[in-house]
Amino acid sequence: MQKKYGMRFSAKIDPYLQVLKAGKCPTDELSLTNCVILNEPEFNEKDCPHVEVQTTPHQKFVFSVKTFPRTPIGTAGFNLMQRKWAVISTNQEIEVRPYKFNSRTDCIGTITVEVDFLQKKNANSDPHDTDRMAAEFLMQFNNRAFTEGQIMAFQFADKKLLGLTVKEIEVIDFSSMKGDTGKTQRSKLGLLTPNSTVIFEKAENSTINLTGKSKSKQAYTSIINPDWDFNKMGIGGLDKEFSAIFRRAFASRVFPPDIVEQIGMKHVKGILLFGPPGTGKTLMARQIGKMLNAREPKIVNGPQILDKYVGESEANIRKLFAEAEEEEKRCGLHSGLHIIIFDEIDAICKSRGSVAGNTGVHDTVVNQLLAKIDGVEQLNNILVIGMTNRKDMIDEALLRPGRLEVQMEIGLPDEHGRVQILNIHTNVMRENGKLAPDVNLQELATLSKNFSGAEIEGLVRSAQSIAMNRLIKAASKVEVDPDAIEKLLITRKDFLHALEHDCKPAFGSSKEEFEKYIANGIINWGDPVQRVLEDGDLLISQTKSSGTTPLVTVLLEGPPGSGKTSLAAQIAKNSDFPFIKICTPENMIGFTEPAKCQAIKKIFDDAYKSPLSCVIVDDIERLLDYVPIGPRFSNLVLQALLVLLKKPPPPGRKLLVIGTTSRKDVLQEMDMAAIFSTIVHVSSISLSEHLMSVLENVEAFGKNELDTLRKKTNGKRLWIGIKKLLVLIEMSRQIDDSHRIPKFLSILEEEGGLEMT
Repeated sequence: MQKKYGMRFSAKIDPYLQVLKAGKCPTDELSLTNCVILNEPEFNEKDCPHVEVQTTPHQKFVFSVKTFPRTPIGTAGFNLMQRKWAVISTNQEIEVRPYKFNSRTDCIGTITVEVDFLQKKNANSDPHDTDRMAAEFLMQFNNRAFTEGQIMAFQFADKKLLGLTVKEIEVIDFSSMKGDTGKTQRSKLGLLTPNSTVIFEKAENSTINLTGKSKSKQAYTSIINPDWDFNKMGIGGLDKEFSAIFRRAFASRVFPPDIVEQIGMKHVKGILLFGPPGTGKTLMARQIGKMLNAREPKIVNGPQILDKYVGESEANIRKLFAEAEEEEKRCGLHSGLHIIIFDEIDAICKSRGSVAGNTGVHDTVVNQLLAKIDGVEQLNNILVIGMTNRKDMIDEALLRPGRLEVQMEIGLPDEHGRVQILNIHTNVMRENGKLAPDVNLQELATLSKNFSGAEIEGLVRSAQSIAMNRLIKAASKVEVDPDAIEKLLITRKDFLHALEHDCKPAFGSSKEEFEKYIANGIINWGDPVQRVLEDGDLLISQTKSSGTTPLVTVLLEGPPGSGKTSLAAQIAKNSDFPFIKICTPENMIGFTEPAKCQAIKKIFDDAYKSPLSCVIVDDIERLLDYVPIGPRFSNLVLQALLVLLKKPPPPGRKLLVIGTTSRKDVLQEMDMAAIFSTIVHVSSISLSEHLMSVLENVEAFGKNELDTLRKKTNGKRLWIGIKKLLVLIEMSRQIDDSHRIPKFLSILEEEGGLEMT
């Protein structure tokens, strides 16, 4: 750009100005680029991507530059439509100087283009998908200058040539941005970016048939809208997670590439969504593509990648990234965003070396994926979204920054989230007047603790089926009430019935399991029982309110049959925590030691997914396979329990662990008793007044019989567990009234619970 060929229009010397002669475009392919073609020794395309061309003292036009080595020195090549628009004749002398766009104020937000057939003989009524046209337009003309009134040729689908006229340009003023949105304003000139919105309009008197969304105007800010109403997308309870994902993964893509390059920022290339089944991971990933004006997302299940033929699994990975690679080579920094969604990603990305066999297919698939995301030839125009409920199985190399670096746990919805989900799934019923007025969604959200989004949807379906079943006439053949449409109404009773009988959360308390431990309630026979229950309430309060002790552990120890398990179950029930589970030996009969460790670990892992959890580890010495003869115990299970009882839950989660044992001395020898925060002793019945309190409570004896028993046991030594005592009382109910008292005392003495002499 040093050589001068003379000056015609400039009033003062411009060191960057050159006077060139206008010529024709060197090749047909270059004529479709909408660029002025210059010689590389005179102009460097990278240093000078745009030029201002002055044809007369009062006429200036801005063009993007493309260099071509065979362009004659001192010549600027224009295609026919450019010469027609700028009124340039061949061999005309023109002034050319570099033009610099302001990346904060000159980026096109929306460009409206009139479209028609370039040649009338090619006119037809075939539909032209404007969405595909917009995507192709952005790929062909990324980082190109456009001016209102400009005419150009556009090649689209099967080599069809269309004639375009720029009708209107709106640019985004990023210098006055507040949050994630910029101010839009009309402009005569602008620079096209991958985030620009292209609107196609049919030219006047044109017969072209346009289809698709890009016929009507869309706001630039619809590319990423942090205030999107997710309820409309059928997703509830995940507002915070969505906001965090957009902040990390998409905020940088709102800005023009030049600004991102100036601060040296790299876009996030991967997101991992993990959490329990049914919490909305797949649904969230599926809807992300609908909320972005990006390429159509590619959604693939992990197992679909695997192939029985050697090398085909890796080839399937390469095919997913092929389009993004091609566009990256063609458009570079200005390439559009390609989204690839892997459902069940743990199926193909297991830790390398963990899969048995000599084929190594899983390992090579992981290697191929790592190379495509962040390898030597890394891509910057991709976003990989992986979903799994087994994060622990995924290769750790995939989780480092630069790959799946945004890891978002999609947990069970809280009460507010459950209200949102219930609103979504009952919306149609409400609009059609099929939801009874007595249905209170807030009440249902409170009752459906630890329900996932999928389980709440199942609850609504169950209530609907119960309501519909009422209108079926159960006779010799199934008939539907003819007035069913008018009578059909889903009521509160239907939802409560579904909650009681049909729908149980996968992560939560098992009511049936607890009922068998406290089927007859807790008999408060004296101060020892009252003291245990009061200590339990204190520990519950500590778990809920303490900010320094997220893990609270208590050991209930006492003689066999003293009611430890029932008291632990009652304390857990009083806590009203969303997640309550019992880890008991009876559910692990026949388990090997590793299987038992895994079962215990799973209970604790599930507990970590709820904000408030209670785990009862019942009969610890039986879990450890301890026997006094030998002695023998399972060291593997012991070490697992020692670790789990000391491991604090994740941030924001709280856990109460209640252990029970009849052999405190054994746990002390194993150094386990010291792990518990506190130890509470559960006593057997040792006083006459305690015995009489139990007898009065169960109402097995008449008043005269109770008086006789009080006299017979007063001052005698007692020692019997509540569990054994209740069995003896039930046995005495079967005895004739005249022999009941002597027989009951005799049995009590034989069992060692009463010393008569």
